[in-house]
Amino acid sequence: MKADPSGVLTGTHNISGNYACAEGALAAGCRFLGVYPIAPALEVSERFLQRAKKVGATFIQMEDEISTLAAVIGASWTGKKSMTVTSGPGLSLMMEHIGLGIMLETPCVIVDVQRVGPGLGLPSQPSQGDMMQARWGSHGDYELIALAPSSSQEMFDFTIKAFNFSERFRIPVAVMSDEYVAHLQEEVVIPRAKDITLEPRRYFDGPIGSYLPFKRDEDLIPRMVDIGQGYKFHVTGLTHDDRGYPIMNEECQEYNVHPLVKKIRDYTDEIIEVQEVNIEDADIIIISYGVSSKAALKAMEQARGLGLKVGSLKLVTVWPFPEKRVAELAGKVNAFVVPEMNFGQVVLEVERCSYGKSNVFFIPHGGKGVEDTEDILKAINQAVQDDRIIDRIVELR
Repeated sequence: MKADPSGVLTGTHNISGNYACAEGALAAGCRFLGVYPIAPALEVSERFLQRAKKVGATFIQMEDEISTLAAVIGASWTGKKSMTVTSGPGLSLMMEHIGLGIMLETPCVIVDVQRVGPGLGLPSQPSQGDMMQARWGSHGDYELIALAPSSSQEMFDFTIKAFNFSERFRIPVAVMSDEYVAHLQEEVVIPRAKDITLEPRRYFDGPIGSYLPFKRDEDLIPRMVDIGQGYKFHVTGLTHDDRGYPIMNEECQEYNVHPLVKKIRDYTDEIIEVQEVNIEDADIIIISYGVSSKAALKAMEQARGLGLKVGSLKLVTVWPFPEKRVAELAGKVNAFVVPEMNFGQVVLEVERCSYGKSNVFFIPHGGKGVEDTEDILKAINQAVQDDRIIDRIVELR
């Protein structure tokens, strides 16, 4: 393995999505990985542990996923870029601490390698069944960022992107992978460390005695310090003031929590990313994310070969959802076709944002492996034949 002076690999490597995720984390400066072992995410920990000593990173296995995310949040406050990796059952256990991480405005990354559920389900099969849980799983009002990779290269790239978002907005960021992408062996190009753009942690640079951990800059993002460096302050999941002290009234709740939402919503144009292909003349657009995008692009090409004007809109950021772009396209196209490895999650957002101006055809694919092109082409043909505006067509197999 070829590495640059920082210990980060460089060059082209044939590795799995899980290995690429670990390399992306290391390249992003992650130096703390806290986990509780769970399939199909095991190889991320394996790779990170193999490489940890060479780059001066810390690996810790906790007794469960609840304590795991607590350790990750604590490590972040000591100045370490921190990450955990899990799957659906583990993500469920992390929800309370995801809420805590949001309230404490703690930068960290949570990688969810989705598998079929509910319950323990099928650990060996891919799924996209955790998408709504990632967005709404914790309680209260908040926003977060979630990315959906579809290849080993994107596992590397999006893990770096997740760390950059987490530092930019002081927020936990989710990377929503799946079993298929996790074990997909592909060539991954890893740039030199000096060629990778990283978002630095925004540190407070004033007198020690004047530091307030939740006092916001104009962009609503507070500055951080490392615990243990002589600063005295308090952090709590309760509604709090700029000092971090609990203040139990409605005025402080508004002062404290509204910015948690606004600091994301005010910057959606900076956060949201989609990849568009053949949108300009499209009558039908396939909206996809994650591994489903592979089949979506292939189906688009096949449909184009048959003379049908089909385009592709791939979601890089699923949350925040690109509602403005979907609303712009609604009415300009006859239909949206949405393949998902679940029984209906992101399709509901497409339906909401289309405002009844375009048909929405849903292709559910829960627990049967990766989506194929045949079902997508069938939905495209239905969309061509149906020129009425209806609310939604759902055809469960």
